Amino acid sequence: MTKYTGLTAVVVGEATAIGLAVAKRLVEGGARVVLAARAAEERRRLGDELGSTARVVAPSGVAGCLASGDAVDLLFADVVATARPLLARVGDGGAVVLMTPALSPAAVHALAAELVSRGIRVNAVAPGCISAPGGAGVPLPPLGRLGAAEEVARAALFLATDATFTTGVRFPVDGGLSRP
Repeated sequence: MTKYTGLTAVVVGEATAIGLAVAKRLVEGGARVVLAARAAEERRRLGDELGSTARVVAPSGVAGCLASGDAVDLLFADVVATARPLLARVGDGGAVVLMTPALSPAAVHALAAELVSRGIRVNAVAPGCISAPGGAGVPLPPLGRLGAAEEVARAALFLATDATFTTGVRFPVDGGLSRP
């Protein structure tokens, strides 16, 4: 699959199963990926898992591993504060996807309004009821099962690459938990 060939993507924030799932799909699709992870052992493990087209670096090293003229096509971050230092590196026409359940719709709208003049789309996925190691005893959402990180990653990638006429949206990926 070469859906993302030629794209440069950065995944920053808390290294989670969702961020890793996004990075894996991007690598499988041919993108160059930079993934931030805090601990050295975790960086080694994730680097082995993702292969040679991905760079796994400490959060402080993300900007430094991008060549000075390289524009980031896609930026995936947990919250606005994590994304903000890299916004200047996102190329015009690129996309930012925020991935946290706690992000307010107003924060998504504000960042989208800030970047719209550069043609950068800003959207968010709001995961909920996602299966995690040791996450027993969680009440099930209306769909009757916990979701997977891969399902959230697919939604995030859709917003980043296929939803080209969408910006300022907070998209719940929670099995119907947030339905009215």
